[in-house]
Amino acid sequence: MTETCIADGDTWAIYKDTAAYWRWRRTASNGRIVGASSEGYTNKSDCVSNARRNGMTCTPR
Repeated sequence: MTETCIADGDTWAIYKDTAAYWRWRRTASNGRIVGASSEGYTNKSDCVSNARRNGMTCTPR
């Protein structure tokens, strides 16, 4: 399950990896990944908080 939102032309995705940890990824409008979580999170809210600290201003749905 992936939740996404768009802010300033970049797409932010919150998703579960294969080990069932929450991660985030920021993709630029040209398709390049320009940011990603360096660790997996057990709680989705912790993952979203980390993404916000790294510049996410939208709310993934």
